[in-house]
Amino acid sequence: QVQLVESGGGLVQAGGSLRLSCAASGRAFSSYAMGWFRQAPGKEREFVSYVGWSGSTAYADFVKGRFTISRDNAKNTVYLQMNSLKPEDTAVYYCAVPLGLGSSVSDLRSGPQYWGQGTQVTVSS
Repeated sequence: QVQLVESGGGLVQAGGSLRLSCAASGRAFSSYAMGWFRQAPGKEREFVSYVGWSGSTAYADFVKGRFTISRDNAKNTVYLQMNSLKPEDTAVYYCAVPLGLGSSVSDLRSGPQYWGQGTQVTVSS
């Protein structure tokens, strides 16, 4: 079992920055993939970013060059640095871990996943 708690969301103007954090507890932190998804009103939840236990990363095309994911295994925490935010980035952002505790991006994206409670990010124009 893995428990995930996100923080760091808020309201920011277009072009601004936010940093999301996700603290994990439960199973050994360094052994599995972690990532971020988001869900905007009226839309399906979508993949945003992935970080593997070794630090490998992957991003959705719509955030490449603007968002950076990282993890601190000593603190059991994963981060999402979001720069150059756009109004279309407005969504609830969820931290996720593969339910089977796999380490690949496909393990994360294909599901099922453990989810955090989500944190709201609102970008005003």
